[in-house]
Amino acid sequence: MTILAKIVQEKRIETARSKEALPEKLLKERVINRQYNTDLADKLPAGPRGSFKKALAAPGISLISEVKKASPSKGIFKKDLNPVETALIYERAGAAAVSVLTDTKFFQGSLQDMVAVKSAIALPVLRKDFIIDAYQLYEARYYGADAVLLIAAILDNAHLQNFIHLAHELGLDALVEVHSKGELQVALDCGAEIIGINNRDLETFKTSIATTMELAQYIPDSCILVSESGISTYEDVKELASVGVDAILVGEALITSPDIEGKVKELLEGYAPGGYPL
Repeated sequence: MTILAKIVQEKRIETARSKEALPEKLLKERVINRQYNTDLADKLPAGPRGSFKKALAAPGISLISEVKKASPSKGIFKKDLNPVETALIYERAGAAAVSVLTDTKFFQGSLQDMVAVKSAIALPVLRKDFIIDAYQLYEARYYGADAVLLIAAILDNAHLQNFIHLAHELGLDALVEVHSKGELQVALDCGAEIIGINNRDLETFKTSIATTMELAQYIPDSCILVSESGISTYEDVKELASVGVDAILVGEALITSPDIEGKVKELLEGYAPGGYPL
């Protein structure tokens, strides 16, 4: 069984447990009545404070910086990672949005991390998880997300289309992730407006920005194009910008840097830590 298959299998079990703890009917009622979660932070706004989509559509390359403690392929990146402190650094350094891993078993994240980050920063927040059930969309809204990740590789056409529509109904932007031309066509047919090209093969977990370079030509101008994974240098960013990428999603390269703020500025502005031009 591949890592992706194991993650999806575990996610079904995890979602079933969540439904036992907070029944779907009650969760939906709370979201519809704008009774959002207040148990995990002193103050959680009653609605999104910023548009994820608009943040990515700003001129130049926008950065979605990721709060990511670990991955199933590489283990722990930073044992003592503080999600809030990290998100505040991202915000200060010029990120356009923050992505928070909420998967616990494989990435050591949590919904609590997302709520804490959301309550601390003014940037739009993306819930990054393996969404396979409509319950998780209501859950994302309940816990303060502004956007969700939808992965084409784990959803059939009907579910992907329904989840995109439901996300919009709930006031969430949907970043639809693809890794092949076939998945890209499905995403477009289902109404995706923000396309994320994952440079990581979810079967092997190997990365190459060549994936974005190859698929970018098929993205219509009406869509926002995000390149995800395997981006670590200013040269990578320049290459991606040359094919029309609007935003980049970066986690590992930032989390593992001894100077996170400097690394953000390097990626966005071409300055190495210390302020020296590359």
